[in-house]
Amino acid sequence: MITKKIEIEDLVKEIPQSVTYLMEKGIRCLRCGEPIWGTLETAAMEKGFNDLELEAFVHDLNNLMKEKTN
Repeated sequence: MITKKIEIEDLVKEIPQSVTYLMEKGIRCLRCGEPIWGTLETAAMEKGFNDLELEAFVHDLNNLMKEKTN
């Protein structure tokens, strides 16, 4: 299960399609070589997202993970 405390690197390993999802949300430039450090929560807060938006990201990412396993 994905939580807001997941490390970005672990998230990308677990759900590779999360790269596209995060880029669409404006979180990190994962494909252009920007270093990936910290948690999903930290990355979202750095980009100005609030707690409610972060919860939506976690929900969406968990749905992506479910799709991956089905």
